[in-house]
Amino acid sequence: MAYPGGYPGGFGATYGAAPGAPGIHGQAQDPLFGYFSAVAGSDGQIDASELQMCLTQSGISGGYKPFNLETCRLMIGMLDRDFSGKMGFNEFKELWTALNGWKQNFMGFDRDQSGTVEPQELHQAITSMGYRLSPQAFNVIVHRYGINGKVAFDDFVACCVKLRVLTGIEFTYLFKSLPAYNLFSVCGFVCFFNLKWQCWL
Repeated sequence: MAYPGGYPGGFGATYGAAPGAPGIHGQAQDPLFGYFSAVAGSDGQIDASELQMCLTQSGISGGYKPFNLETCRLMIGMLDRDFSGKMGFNEFKELWTALNGWKQNFMGFDRDQSGTVEPQELHQAITSMGYRLSPQAFNVIVHRYGINGKVAFDDFVACCVKLRVLTGIEFTYLFKSLPAYNLFSVCGFVCFFNLKWQCWL
């Protein structure tokens, strides 16, 4: 598995960063804080339904359909480092950066502005982020997220979340445990990743 141009699917990924929120003064000056604070509870956190509301109100989906609740659950799970089932403001900003990157990528291949990408376009979009999937793993993605062979933006984001989690946390953990970066180890991880992807749907 090759990762040209740096960490795959990163778009500002900062795994390992401490959760929490900046100072009140910094929050008030951040334009994103208005969207976040409008739905956040007294604990300064948002759950999946509140995230869905927040993203819908922000208009980040543009002309695409708003995110469904399951995709919002996946997005929270991607950054839920304290396993609270919720997301703080710093995590929300990290998600916002990732979403904008994925949106620009999707729009670049949704050339007819239909709101969907076909398998060939999806393959190009995923490859452009640095991922190298086996044909079997890619077919699983198309069948899992496609409707009549086409993948909508919401499902594209769900796919990107799972790719980032698999190649972010598990990739780092696995390679830290290896004694050397050799061809056998790399090939072994490619097989592991493709098998893991096909099972984790």
